[in-house]
Amino acid sequence: MKPLFAVLLPVLLLLLSPTLAAEPVRVTGVRVTQAPDKTRLVLALSAKVTPQIFLLAGPDRLVIDLADARLAAKLPKPAGDDPNLTGLRSGARAGDDLRIVLDLKRPVGIKSYAMAADAGRGSRLVVDLIPTAGARTGADARTDTNTNTNTVTAAAVAAAAEALNANAPPSAQPPPRTKARARARAARTLVVAIDAGHGGADPGAIGAHGTREKDITLAIARRLAALVAKEPGMRAVLIRDSDTFVPLRGRIRKARKHNADLFISIHADAFDSPRARGSSVFTLSRRGASSEAAKWLADKENSADRVGGVDLGEHDDQLATVMLDMVQNAAQERSVKAAGAVLNNLSRLGATHKQGVQKAGFVVLKSPDIPSILIETAFISNPGEEARLRSGAQQQRLAVAILAGIKQYFQHYREQTAVRPLSADAQSGNGAGDG
Repeated sequence: MKPLFAVLLPVLLLLLSPTLAAEPVRVTGVRVTQAPDKTRLVLALSAKVTPQIFLLAGPDRLVIDLADARLAAKLPKPAGDDPNLTGLRSGARAGDDLRIVLDLKRPVGIKSYAMAADAGRGSRLVVDLIPTAGARTGADARTDTNTNTNTVTAAAVAAAAEALNANAPPSAQPPPRTKARARARAARTLVVAIDAGHGGADPGAIGAHGTREKDITLAIARRLAALVAKEPGMRAVLIRDSDTFVPLRGRIRKARKHNADLFISIHADAFDSPRARGSSVFTLSRRGASSEAAKWLADKENSADRVGGVDLGEHDDQLATVMLDMVQNAAQERSVKAAGAVLNNLSRLGATHKQGVQKAGFVVLKSPDIPSILIETAFISNPGEEARLRSGAQQQRLAVAILAGIKQYFQHYREQTAVRPLSADAQSGNGAGDG
């Protein structure tokens, strides 16, 4: 028995260890090669990742952000005659993320794609730096890692950033770089648009005891609006305050009309099985964001509208594309932060349907410049949860939890600085900084 126990104990420890499931991705190799028409960077990875890749100007840089990743390889020095690249550096970002920065000799276009693990080799991320004279223009400065490729010039990104910084309202601007800007943002009244799902001829889901989703969502929305109204420096806008039907895109338009800093759509989930339970929080999927960007750019009425405080109709197609992408990315990043804060507080009330924030293509989440989340408060198709949703006390508890998440989200962005602290190694001069 003793030898058998000695063999089984390490296996049991492996199975029970909570840290293994969350093991960070390791960058196990970094390679730079030259070709007549490009410089290629290849990152060897211990697992597949979805990076954020974007260009910066003044000076020209390419930034690669990898969530929950560690550098386990030495960064190479590019050849002295490389026409595009002068050096590579890395640093920690937001504690658990890895940032790799490529310092460039000149503006370039970029193309990136992921390669799945195959025989003898693990996952890889390939990024090509292409001189702008031969680069094709594209729609996305931040690239997804499917087989799609994207190219955009650093000059367009720089011009877009300059226009956005000059015109964007606080909800779309990057975090303030100075204490004066931080105080100005803190003094501004923050607007929360609260959308009670369904309404009017659309009852939404109906519970086993006849509870209508549209009634529950309106009750919770009103309670949340009352709580928001009591918070200093915050104001609530109810998308509907009666049993009326509001078209989905009309909800977005109303939030944008009031210059909302955050859009929250409240719902009650339903499923075929009465056993499904728990709350969920959604943000817009990448595919939903991409399709919405295409619609905005194709629609002349939308293109003449102000997105992130900027009139896209005043700029050429490539610049408008990059500007919209930058605004969308900022809104998406903040949506995830808000959703996480709200989900964390809802989890204290009871079960959550899924562990983390989920993504979907809900129309009400498609505002290009307002951080937006959709909350499924519980399953109205579950008799127990239906009964709790009908309770005024439970509705108030849900509103309180959502408000707590809202406050945490706003507090995060009021205090956040543009440059986050790096690791000790990065601070010694080897780090990537903010790019």
